[in-house]
Amino acid sequence: MGRNASPTLLCALLGLLCLSLFLPLPLTALAAELPILTGRVVDNAGIIDAATEAALTRKLADFEAKGSDQIVVATVPSLDGEEIEPYANRLFRAWKLGQAGEDNGVLLLVANNDRKMRIEVGYGLEGTLT
Repeated sequence: MGRNASPTLLCALLGLLCLSLFLPLPLTALAAELPILTGRVVDNAGIIDAATEAALTRKLADFEAKGSDQIVVATVPSLDGEEIEPYANRLFRAWKLGQAGEDNGVLLLVANNDRKMRIEVGYGLEGTLT
């Protein structure tokens, strides 16, 4: 019995090891990569011309200076199969939009190839912008 138990135990341990190595993969494979926050307009999809981006950046900076609410516009080519709501939420949190303690940020996200758009709003603005 000792001879038969050893290969069975070894197979079970190898199976558990393989399972533990590959378990995290599906979770990360489903999540699209987040762009880096580089300014008030992050055009990773390349759909905004330079003049429009400059004008939009100025308007967003002026808006923030007048009332402290922060708006960021982001474009991505694709969500890589992820739904737009969780992606926008992850991006909003990763970028920490809005003023500290106020949570008054707004993210306008456009996924160009997926033909999807979402506005993600911080808790501090939910009464104003639903």
